Amino acid sequence: MLVLRLLNVVAPAYFLCISLVTFVLQIFLFIPSMFRDPSATSLLSPALLHGALFLFLSANALGNYVLVIQSSPEDLGKGLNLGEGTEVVADWLDGSRSPGSALPSTHFCRLCARVTQRHDHHCFFTGNCIGSRNMRNFIMFCLYTSLACLDSLVAGMAYISVALSMSFANPLAFLTLLPHSISQFFSGALLSSEMFVILMLYLWLGIGLACAGFCCHQMLLILRGQTRYQVRKGIVVRARPWRENLREVFGKRWLLGLLIPVLNVGSDNHRQKEK
Repeated sequence: MLVLRLLNVVAPAYFLCISLVTFVLQIFLFIPSMFRDPSATSLLSPALLHGALFLFLSANALGNYVLVIQSSPEDLGKGLNLGEGTEVVADWLDGSRSPGSALPSTHFCRLCARVTQRHDHHCFFTGNCIGSRNMRNFIMFCLYTSLACLDSLVAGMAYISVALSMSFANPLAFLTLLPHSISQFFSGALLSSEMFVILMLYLWLGIGLACAGFCCHQMLLILRGQTRYQVRKGIVVRARPWRENLREVFGKRWLLGLLIPVLNVGSDNHRQKEK
């Protein structure tokens, strides 16, 4: 439990550090290098378009990240009939007790010390449990983080191809880039800044693929009307049309939430909370 609590603190700090490094590399290295092209002075130049795209993706990723934390299930237990006494608390600690006034799959998290309705999982990178209140923002956070990493990967590869005068037309060039770069770095033929960018390329690739895979898996569970907690515990859910499952999470104003970071306004869970 001590290791998990430590990870719950270190993981958000790690994500924020990676985000800061990515932002600095994009703004002060990748985008300025694009302006060296004489055609970059036009209004629709690749440099300006790439900069606008990166800022859009970053704003949505960080905005939804903040909303996931803001929409934490901290106060959900206040309206539930949790009971009193040490026996009831012990039942909640092992996640086996769900009071009659709670929604299905209500779960008490030991790390958060909070009650989450429609509990899905505990996310260490946000330091919060993911449930009915912040599921949509969490999916948007994964989606835009994956796209921002892909954008940074492409920009970084373009920068390295110019700096090292190499081509990535051959798919094996990217796979062999790291071992060749390490040997050149220790021989003094590669700058520290270039080696750092190469290491970030593989980090962006790993984070982007992980977020994309997790987002696809989460969408599949939503279409089925399930959560990861229900699948892990073997809880049987009532079959519903996939459109209702999507509307429950994303609400009727799903297009607005796809473009800008907003709370779960218009969703069924939000209307239940207002009532």
